[in-house]
Amino acid sequence: MPVKAAQVHQLRCALLAWYDAHRRELPWRKGTDPYRVWVSEIMLQQTRVAAVLEHYARFIKRFPTVASLASAREQSVLAAWSGLGYYHRARRMHQAAKLIVRQRNGQFPFRFEEWLELPGVGRYTAAAIASIAFGEPVAVVDGNVERVLARVTGHALSNGSAWEPAQALLDPARPGDFNQAMMELGATICTPRAPKCLACPVTAFCRTQGEQPSSGKAVRKRRQLCCALIERNDAVLLVQRPPDVKLMAGMWELPTVPQNPDHAEAIARLRHSITDTDYEVLVFRAPELRVANSSWFTPKQWQRAALTGLARKILKKALTSPA
Repeated sequence: MPVKAAQVHQLRCALLAWYDAHRRELPWRKGTDPYRVWVSEIMLQQTRVAAVLEHYARFIKRFPTVASLASAREQSVLAAWSGLGYYHRARRMHQAAKLIVRQRNGQFPFRFEEWLELPGVGRYTAAAIASIAFGEPVAVVDGNVERVLARVTGHALSNGSAWEPAQALLDPARPGDFNQAMMELGATICTPRAPKCLACPVTAFCRTQGEQPSSGKAVRKRRQLCCALIERNDAVLLVQRPPDVKLMAGMWELPTVPQNPDHAEAIARLRHSITDTDYEVLVFRAPELRVANSSWFTPKQWQRAALTGLARKILKKALTSPA
């Protein structure tokens, strides 16, 4: 138990009062539509809120219902997802949408255990959707919640050991709001570095007052990547990744070339990060040539194609920026 039993009610009231007054106005919080909650929770997996906002609006506009998502081609779903990364999330959500439409007549599960049966839905996501959309009293644990709990208890917690104290604290009357309040607290107040303890609504119940043992931060790798921009009239040549590769299968990208080909001058430089690696990306113009698994895309076509996030970033920078 993170706090004494007699204080649990006080903590819940303090946290929910703070959440009601200070929560961020996010588009998926405007209701409890399970489809929108589901889409937002899948997008938010391993992704910052700021990065999700634009993609969420575009995705919902293109696929406003689970039926529209289920009937879409996978390439269309990946195109709408482009830029968010971790594309297996989009593929599994597309698979789940088909199951919901075909096997459940378009009716969403409403219990935690039923959500776990869908592709791409794990314990955290199932608990988030069940609590927010259907009011089921099941706690969520993500990185933000785990950090709040670690500081409140004064003990480092792994994902496996955080579920029990999270469930003990959960307000059964407002489980969805309480779960979101815990995540909000960790994202905006109880941050990894320099937590704002003076503004924290539960500081009276916190044993560490912001201090927390650190296991150290993993060192990120640095790599350089060179890409070729091959144009013909108003079209650009793109290459499709093989369907059996582990990362971004079937997505379209620019051809890669050896570092600094023929000592050419890069026409664009940009930074790009994937999981534990930071890339310096150099873009070079290259003459027209034959490349396996390639196709020509006009601007209208590539803007709606299933591009990798890096490819979309390069094309926007190289082709739509003023010279």
